[in-house]
Amino acid sequence: MKILLQVNNLSKEYGGQKIFSNLTFSVSEKQKIGVIGRNGAGKSTLFKILCNEEEADSGDMLIHTETTLGYLKQTEDWQNGESALDYLHRHSGRPEWRLRQVASKFELGPDKLSQEASSLSGGWRMRLKLTSMLLSEPNLFLLDEPSNYLDLNTLLLLENYLRSYRGSFLIISHDREFLKRTCEETLEISKSGCYHYPGDIESYLAFKEQKLNTLIKVNESLERQQEHWQDFVDRFRFKSSKAKQAQALIRKINKLEEKRITIEHQAGITRINIPPVPKRTNFALKINNLAIGYSQDAVASDIDFDCRSGEKLALLGLNGQGKTTLIKTLAGLINPLSGDFRFAANSRLAYHGQEEIDQMTVNIQAGDFLRSSASADIKTEAVLKMAGDFLFRDEDLKKPIGVLSGGERSRLLLAALLLSKPDILILDEPTCHLDFETTEALGQALQRFAGTVLFASHDRTFSSLLATGIVEIKNGSAKRRHEDYNEYVARLEKELWKQAEEETAPLKSKIEDRRLYEENRLRQKQIIALEKELSKLQAYKQELLTYFLENYQNYSSEKAQELEDIKRRIADKEELWLALSEEQAN
Repeated sequence: MKILLQVNNLSKEYGGQKIFSNLTFSVSEKQKIGVIGRNGAGKSTLFKILCNEEEADSGDMLIHTETTLGYLKQTEDWQNGESALDYLHRHSGRPEWRLRQVASKFELGPDKLSQEASSLSGGWRMRLKLTSMLLSEPNLFLLDEPSNYLDLNTLLLLENYLRSYRGSFLIISHDREFLKRTCEETLEISKSGCYHYPGDIESYLAFKEQKLNTLIKVNESLERQQEHWQDFVDRFRFKSSKAKQAQALIRKINKLEEKRITIEHQAGITRINIPPVPKRTNFALKINNLAIGYSQDAVASDIDFDCRSGEKLALLGLNGQGKTTLIKTLAGLINPLSGDFRFAANSRLAYHGQEEIDQMTVNIQAGDFLRSSASADIKTEAVLKMAGDFLFRDEDLKKPIGVLSGGERSRLLLAALLLSKPDILILDEPTCHLDFETTEALGQALQRFAGTVLFASHDRTFSSLLATGIVEIKNGSAKRRHEDYNEYVARLEKELWKQAEEETAPLKSKIEDRRLYEENRLRQKQIIALEKELSKLQAYKQELLTYFLENYQNYSSEKAQELEDIKRRIADKEELWLALSEEQAN
């Protein structure tokens, strides 16, 4: 297979801190690769280097001349008054029928395509940019954490597209379910290099665990041998008759130490322990006829549902339908337009959202922030354990919050909220800056948490692990769904395919009509060309027959052979003409 991209010994540092080094891998035609790695491993930096938005410190990359690279950027470049359809045409130059065909795969029907691009909601604008990228028909494209920006509906549509896509792609995602359903191979990035595994994420993780267990056993065997020899050395080191033998064993112990295998992330994040809170049996939240929105402009109304203590409610719906608005209202950041809601008496609420991240005190050290946020009865060891669970080590805890990245602040706030021992957690996209190991550990920890959780997340693995109930926000209202998360996704997927079939049927009919028209026009051209050839062949055949009539006494074998050849060619052309004419008639 043709290699589309070759990366050789790529390395990158920021301010003397190594991001990654010695990355070497290749991407060939029709490879669908999921890119994984711990937070800070440099996955997004790698994509920026591949797209020439950043430069590597060393190493090189080779992009084949026939490789067309596609990259879903988060920046927007709408022109004033430009419709969604005009935007697609300006970026791709494709004919209108092709624009509509690809747009329909993401439910961008005639009504959306006729609207001004800049007036579309965030979710629809993301679908539009996705369509634009795919219309450029890249044979290799890059997606960086698409589940952070796409609502569940769009993500399901994208999955469906990727499964049938014939080109290659690299996808960074912390959503294991998304990678499992779209990628056939796995590339893990780490600070010291990368590992390309020819299997999906589930197979790779099973292989990695088996490999890790093998390495641990090798180290344990070395350690047992060292301890055995060290015991001899300790006992006989100063005994003259055994001193020489003891010195030989010391050398052997040192050689064994050299064979010890360094295991990166040996401990990993297998379990996050949230400090326990008392279990309650009453209702945690009651909502009555609530209307939410901004400046009297209602986003959703007539919201009535209850949440029992200990429930974990997932708030689901398209982007722009009001998930975040409802969360902010419940967190007290936005006043309700009408109606009311109330939490159980003496509840302790904790909210994780962008506003809280932005308001974190920048000059306080990360470790001090965690200790000041923790409940008074939590010991220092538990604080440090929680910090480690969210990837903050000794030196990280000494950093002021002001120098932390947005992702690091988000993780720090999550750790602080869990240490504060709240009864009710309100979370808006809590997993955006977590690798999938931390995401799944957090989902499992919150599942065991005795308190109540209200959350919005596009991460299906996290939502599936955590949700015990569902609230769907759709068409200006919010309702409890009496199904579990996986049943909800399966039903939504079925509805999307049915809706897509209904909406694209007229377009498919037009495309089919166009295809038939083009085929008929081509056949007509072939028939006309054949008729011209037959006319010339018949004329030449007549010339040969006239020659034989006029020169019957001088027989020419060459002319006779030529006449037979002409007759065969005429017969072949007439047979082809007849077949094309019958197809044209049908």
